[in-house]
Amino acid sequence: MSARVGQDIESICGKCGDTWHVVVACVGTQIAKVVCKQCGGQHRYRPPGGRAQRVPRRQASPTGPTSRRSQTGVPMIEADPRRPVRSYAASESFSPGDRITHKTFGEGLVEAIAGPGKIQVFFRTGRKVLVHEVGG
Repeated sequence: MSARVGQDIESICGKCGDTWHVVVACVGTQIAKVVCKQCGGQHRYRPPGGRAQRVPRRQASPTGPTSRRSQTGVPMIEADPRRPVRSYAASESFSPGDRITHKTFGEGLVEAIAGPGKIQVFFRTGRKVLVHEVGG
């Protein structure tokens, strides 16, 4: 099944059993991860009546401007080159595809919304979950 990041979708939650989710990551046109609207659990897409789908990792071009190969893998999504690189601040709001700079981890790519007030960011040193939209 294909959907866009941020779209509501039906999936089975292993934690609470609820079926209403939001897509937080896609690989190509396939849904990679969803977040349960009931308990906030993040997991692979599980279609109702089916098993979790195995989504092959997208292989980035090692010479492309948005590729970030490292020992920790490749980003789940591509950076949007039209968006400027922004400085990370917990009070700011970020969305998948945003490029950020962090004073400790360096430049990163926001891959997914990891839950209320949290983002998953791909850095060269590894994936990190950071807070955002704190104190508004």
